[in-house]
Amino acid sequence: MHLKLNTKIEAKAACLEKVQAKMQICQRELNQIQQDLANETKSSAGDKYETGRAMLQIEREKLGKQLLELEQLQAFLNAISTEQKHRRIQLGSFLQTSQFNYFISVSLGEIHLGDFSFYAISKQTPIAQELLGKAKGKKINFRNTSFEIEQIV
Repeated sequence: MHLKLNTKIEAKAACLEKVQAKMQICQRELNQIQQDLANETKSSAGDKYETGRAMLQIEREKLGKQLLELEQLQAFLNAISTEQKHRRIQLGSFLQTSQFNYFISVSLGEIHLGDFSFYAISKQTPIAQELLGKAKGKKINFRNTSFEIEQIV
């Protein structure tokens, strides 16, 4: 596969789609909890009612934090420039190695894009730390595995 600048643009779009899908799920769950809280009626067992409300509120807070984190990921992805090719690996680079394809952006795991897949990884991941600053043709040894950087865009 020959990488083009368009590949990086498509990878970023796929990452944004994955984040937006997670945000929609989170928002749906939050809406359901809001509805459950509104519909909760006080039963004769007061403690049971209070425990149920407390559990729903804890779940709402957890989902609120998840939604905030997803919004931050979305903003970070939107800020990544995909308009230029890179000679050395940096934030926003899409690279093909002899083993896997990587998009240095945010940690979202494996993403399938058409007939190929790639790993969306953040700069902080151990593999990204090993790759940052490297150029095409460089051989990498990472966790007892050797591979070569074949292309960078």
